[in-house]
Amino acid sequence: MRLENKLNVLQKQIIQCRKCLRLVDYLIEVKNHPPRRYREWEYWSKPLPSFGDPNASVLIIGLAPAAHGGNRTGRMFTGDRSGEWLFDALFRFGFANRPNSVSREDDFALKDCYITAILRCAPPGNKPLPNEIENCLPYLLEELDLLKKVKVIVPLGQIAFNQTLKALRRKGYEIPPLSFGHGKAFSLQASHSQLRTLITTYHPSQQNTFTGKLTRPMLHKIFKMVQETLEDYD
Repeated sequence: MRLENKLNVLQKQIIQCRKCLRLVDYLIEVKNHPPRRYREWEYWSKPLPSFGDPNASVLIIGLAPAAHGGNRTGRMFTGDRSGEWLFDALFRFGFANRPNSVSREDDFALKDCYITAILRCAPPGNKPLPNEIENCLPYLLEELDLLKKVKVIVPLGQIAFNQTLKALRRKGYEIPPLSFGHGKAFSLQASHSQLRTLITTYHPSQQNTFTGKLTRPMLHKIFKMVQETLEDYD
């Protein structure tokens, strides 16, 4: 089976997942009680599939969909402020064909980049439970197997960073204790796998961007690092 077909099969499994009853109930609640500005929307309200270039060199790992962002539109980071920051940076550095996306029906596309997440359902209060993260982890593990050309991994925020390290350890990467911080780069390798570089960043959440903890130049620095790292691989 072709790689793209294998990824499509996996995404269909993700969309049909009902492992976490708390999240299933919450998605129904969100769909039935949208804010006034979104009452005309037909909410997606299912686990969100990953998307992007199957032959990507760059893998971006978010935490979880936003209740009225990706959970509404059906595409990760689409329709919320975090996505506006992320997609603008990806476009600026050549990893996307346009600077923003508002719907899964628009022509937004990633180039040499793939976006996934630790959790595929929007959690209440944007706070997933440990067992919910564990239930979702097999999907990320399978993506790490399928996306064989990935050279650079960018987890967004500290929770995604910690869970990415857990996933890589399960894939045989011998990783010492690493400290999270914005703009760090770590070279990681398993005996059976290629060298991969982990580049860390604060999450482009409204909490971080409104307070100035993350600025646009800081986020642009991350993708400049990504570009330079890919050049080193070449």
